[in-house]
Amino acid sequence: MVGRSILVTGASGFLGASLVRHLALSEAFSVRAPVRHLRVCFPASVAVLPIADLDASTNWQSALSGVEVVVHASARVHVMNESAQDPLVEFRKVNVEGTLNLARQAAAAGVKRFIFISSIKVNGEATLPGKSFSAEDVPAPVEAYGVSKLEAEQGLYELAESTGMAVVIIRPVLVYGPGVKANFLSMMRWLSRGIPLPLGAIHNRRSLVALDNLISLIVLCIDHPRAANQTFLVSDGEDVSTTDLLRKLACALGKPARLLPVPGWLLQGIAELLGRRSLSQRLFGSLQVDISKNQALLGWKPPVSLDQGLRLTAQHFLESRNS
Repeated sequence: MVGRSILVTGASGFLGASLVRHLALSEAFSVRAPVRHLRVCFPASVAVLPIADLDASTNWQSALSGVEVVVHASARVHVMNESAQDPLVEFRKVNVEGTLNLARQAAAAGVKRFIFISSIKVNGEATLPGKSFSAEDVPAPVEAYGVSKLEAEQGLYELAESTGMAVVIIRPVLVYGPGVKANFLSMMRWLSRGIPLPLGAIHNRRSLVALDNLISLIVLCIDHPRAANQTFLVSDGEDVSTTDLLRKLACALGKPARLLPVPGWLLQGIAELLGRRSLSQRLFGSLQVDISKNQALLGWKPPVSLDQGLRLTAQHFLESRNS
């Protein structure tokens, strides 16, 4: 029996590759993975399709034939050393124009549901301690990336009204898990080397989401009737300070956490003087989300705890380092 046909964009990425593998394990789904460059290995059951760059001119007709659900995880993400004269223009080309081009073709092809992986940055960059973002908040993006994701969300909801194709918006917080890159990987490297870090007195609150938890919510939203035309925030449901996160991660790595109790306000001031405001916000600021809507509407709770997610992440890091 052939399962429901699902197209997953961003299949070569951190989330997309894991989602494709997860879906391929189930006979309920027939998975298509459009990629520009094949950087990962997929199960033989996955139909790997060559695709051009994601923009307003991409032709998705053959890839969408017979597809019932699209999970759109491809995006232009943050660029550390941004060279574009106007970053918002570049983000819009992919995240807005490319997304809406795909969605219009999906609706025309008879796709029933379009799941868009957005970003918590649509809500904003920070919350006050004890205050959480919710899915019903008025969006307040600050940076170009968040603005582009919001514009894509708005375009998708307009398309849903005019075509009848159901849309689901998922806004993850920072995603971690086996194979994570960027700042999370740097933290594991520092801790594994026993490098002393001046982060032992940070009293912020941050929401994170394990890769397995994000995939769990996406899979539920493929079929759940009450997910249609809804927006969901997603996290592990456990908020943690930067200091406690480093302690938990060090424990998962089997290493002592050498954290020096330097006042957070002092470190934040130094970071901002050095022009590292975004890094300062991630390390010292708070960002919490309320995921109670997911339980109330879908009956969804995170299946993986923060400690379990960190252990899986650390185990993969240690195994890949030793291989």
